[in-house]
Amino acid sequence: EQVLLHETQQQPAVVQRYRRELSHIPAEDIPILFTRRAHKIMLSVSSTTLARIVARSRPTATSATTLRSMAMMPREDTDELPPNFTMDSVKPPPHGFGDPHVQDDEPMAYVRKPVTSAHSIDLSKGSISALDSAAFGPNGTVVHGRFGEISADATATIPLEYLALLRPAAEGVAALREISEASKSATGTVLVYGASRPAGMAAVQLASSSGNAVVAVVDGQHSGHDEMVDTIKGLTAEPGTAVAEEYALCKANFRDLVEKTVAGDDFTASDFDSNQFLSDFKANLLAYTEAYPNDLPAAVDAEQLKFVGKEKDRANFKANMTAYLSQYQPGAAPIDPAQLDANFTVDQYELFKKKFGIQTTAVISGGDGVTNTDYFAPAEIVSRMAAQPEIVEKAAGGGYPFEFSIKKNSPATTSETKGGAIVGAIIEVTPELSVACEAVAAAKSLRGKAEALQFLTEGQRNAHAAASSVIAQARKAGAPIRTVGGSLPGLDAIQKPSEKDVAAALDAMAIGDDGSSRLNYFIQVYRASDFPVYEDYAIHRASEPLSGPRQIVVTK
Repeated sequence: EQVLLHETQQQPAVVQRYRRELSHIPAEDIPILFTRRAHKIMLSVSSTTLARIVARSRPTATSATTLRSMAMMPREDTDELPPNFTMDSVKPPPHGFGDPHVQDDEPMAYVRKPVTSAHSIDLSKGSISALDSAAFGPNGTVVHGRFGEISADATATIPLEYLALLRPAAEGVAALREISEASKSATGTVLVYGASRPAGMAAVQLASSSGNAVVAVVDGQHSGHDEMVDTIKGLTAEPGTAVAEEYALCKANFRDLVEKTVAGDDFTASDFDSNQFLSDFKANLLAYTEAYPNDLPAAVDAEQLKFVGKEKDRANFKANMTAYLSQYQPGAAPIDPAQLDANFTVDQYELFKKKFGIQTTAVISGGDGVTNTDYFAPAEIVSRMAAQPEIVEKAAGGGYPFEFSIKKNSPATTSETKGGAIVGAIIEVTPELSVACEAVAAAKSLRGKAEALQFLTEGQRNAHAAASSVIAQARKAGAPIRTVGGSLPGLDAIQKPSEKDVAAALDAMAIGDDGSSRLNYFIQVYRASDFPVYEDYAIHRASEPLSGPRQIVVTK
């Protein structure tokens, strides 16, 4: 008991338990461990050893309740409950049973204020727009600054920031509707300038989702942003595409692109001429034999054989170069041009191409066991075939589906996709384009127009040239042209978007069950409700030159 008290000074319950267990065990059976610590002899008893001794010494119980299936001894003693103890004494946690515990907020944490409205930036006034804004109204409705109250059902799945751009989205819908009605075409090819602007981006996405092929031009504000150009290209469906403004500066390139989109890519050659192919091959062969004659150690430039080293190395230069160049193919022996022209026909040329294909396949695949992959002299083979033409029936054999044939045109291996006739063109009025068009329209003579362009900035000239390429292709096809976001001299602007146009824009903005929508924007939000200074900062960022490929929205 002294040992137990020494080992369990703070556990009197353990002492009482071991006192009861050791009362019927002889003292000589209890192992005592002597430990010398700090020159003092202390007695210690291993509690694990005592437990084993107690278990062995306890008489075997006959009751089935004293043993467990795992051969573990049950605990017979139980701690007595305190007096007046009831289940009501256990108080439930403050958050209740089964409910997650919600921790108290950090006292110093900032709590964001709820957002009640969203505003786009009016660059003409240098402030946030009161018309292009959306605010929460009563009963879940949204009040738009330009289109009035919108029902809660129509805006249930639309972010409030998107509704601030409802006006350009509706203008894009109205432009598509007007050019479709004017051209009397449901689908076809639609040309868009300013495809990264709000109305232009809406026109690109909605035209593509309606089955049109879109050729979009990203204006100079974002044309230098490669990711934005690729993103707009990804918003178009085949065979549509998107290009930067600099591409449209070359009218011939843009014309070819539009024609390929309208008529589809023809993967077969249109000017197929077997005799021309043979004539070009003979000219190249004769030039090759002249440039690399067989008197050279290898088919290399003669300049490689000139000695440019030190005089002490001249004696061994030729022998070293000959040994070094022996690893390369030798030069070509002279070929009689008259014999080549008379005997090497189109049929012989086709046989030679088959031999060349077999040799190339063997080299790429590591050899077929028959073809010599270390030596192949095309000029020597042609010279032998010109001297003694081979029989076509014996040499020809096997067909290669993707082999280029000089006797017949290869069939198209890819289905041809056509965009169809040009439905119309949509021009987003940018600040640079507006200034350039007004300056050119103010000049009366051709010289005056040239002088007006000369005094414009490079960005303004590029905008005018790229938009002119789009307009020229639409006028050439007799298709209607509409401007959005403003007006330009000599072009028709869209009418005010109707209620149906607004409803179509809202439907395109709505997020479906799969989390996607037909109309998407790149938006950067400034929360002026939390920090009022963000309003001025957002106006400053939107007014910067090349402000970035996104739309700035201020929330309050």
